[in-house]
Order: sequence, then C-alpha cells, then structure tokens
Amino acid sequence: MAHTELSPLTVIARAPFHVYYEGPAERVSAANQVGDFDILPGHADFFSILEAGKVTIETKTGLVNFTIANGILAVRSEKVMLFVNI
Repeated sequence: MAHTELSPLTVIARAPFHVYYEGPAERVSAANQVGDFDILPGHADFFSILEAGKVTIETKTGLVNFTIANGILAVRSEKVMLFVNI
C-alpha cells in the first residue's frame, strides 16, 4: 500500500485586535469541554467552543503557542479557523 502524504492545514488564528498565526501548519492543539484535542491534515469537518488554556500550532519551522480565555474553532476542507478571546 502506498503512503499518501496529506496537504498541510491552512490556519488562521485571530483575536479581535491581534493575529496569532496565519499560514500552513501540520497540527493544531487546543481544549474544549471534553478535553484536549488535535487537528491533523485529513480531519473531518469540525466545530468546537474552546476552553481557556494553551493553543499550539505546529508548523514546519516550529511551534506557535499562545494562551486564550475562550474561543471557537472551525475545520472545513483542510482550513482551520480559530477566533479567540472574543
């Protein structure tokens, strides 16, 4: 069976007056009421209300970490949108 590499995620992580990250990513990690979760390439469409805590975006060049008070996350067709501290 041949290994198929998936395209990276396209991530936009914003607060009302700040852009935390915008670009390609390998993984997005956050937490909701159920617990910690990861979004990886190929993830199903998904929507979640985020809990206060740390968000990590893994890129090819390193990690982008920031702490949020609240937020929402939506995944659709390899695009991840985070709207935080709203």
